[in-house]
Amino acid sequence: MSDEAGGRGRSVQSVETSVRILRTLADGGGPMALSDLAARLDMPPAKVHRYLASFVDAGMVDHRHSGSYDLGPVAAEIGMAAVARVDVVNRAADALPALVEDTGCTAMLSVWGSRGPTVVRWERARVPLVTVLGIGSVLPILRTATGRVFIAYLPELVVEEALLSDAEGGTKAEIAAIRDSVRRTGLATADQSFIPGLFALARPVLDLQGYAEAVVTLIATRRSLLDEDGPVWQRFLQADFGAQAR
Repeated sequence: MSDEAGGRGRSVQSVETSVRILRTLADGGGPMALSDLAARLDMPPAKVHRYLASFVDAGMVDHRHSGSYDLGPVAAEIGMAAVARVDVVNRAADALPALVEDTGCTAMLSVWGSRGPTVVRWERARVPLVTVLGIGSVLPILRTATGRVFIAYLPELVVEEALLSDAEGGTKAEIAAIRDSVRRTGLATADQSFIPGLFALARPVLDLQGYAEAVVTLIATRRSLLDEDGPVWQRFLQADFGAQAR
C-alpha cells in the first residue's frame, strides 16, 4: 500500500472512531465521565481523551466543570439541521404559522430523538407564554401530550425501551390506556400535569406505516383548549400538515 493510500485508510478509521464516540455520547442520555465512555467504547481512556479534546475545541462536545463530557452546541446545531431536512418535518413546520393564527395558541413540533420527544420547531402566539421550553428541549413521555402521542403511534417495543430508562416508569396497563385513548380521539391532552398553568393538545404526523414521524402540539393558558366540542379541538383535527396526519 502506498503512503497516500495508507494515509487515506488512517483518515477513514479516524472518522469512524469519531462517529463511534459521538454516537456513544448521544446514546448515554446525559453527561458521561471519561472512564465510563472509554469502557463503553472498549478503548483506552488516553485515546478517547485525545478525540474529546479536539471535539471540545470544535464545539462538538462540552467539557463540564464536573469533569464529565456531553454533546456540545455545534452537535446540537448539526442535529437540528439534519432534522430540518426531513420532508415531513418541513411540511409540518410550514403549517405552524397558519395554525397559530387560526387557533391563537402557541405551537411546537417535536420528533422522537435518542432521549425521547424532542422539540425542533416553536411558533409563538401573540399572547406570550412563560415557559422554559425551547428548541432542543426533551419532554417527559407520560406527563406530556406530546409524549402520549408518541406512546400511541410508535412501535410498542420502542416505547417500552424508552420507559425503562424513564424515571416515570409506567405500567403496561397505563400505557395501554393512553394508547387506546389517543387513538380513539386522534389527540392527546395534558392538563397542567407538566407545567402548571399551561394546557396542551397534541396530534401525530404519521408516515405511510401509521407511525408518528413527528408530533404537533398546541399550548395555551386556557382550559377550554381541551374541550372536545370547542373550536380549537375541531380546527386542530382538520389542519393539513401535508402528511398522513390523523
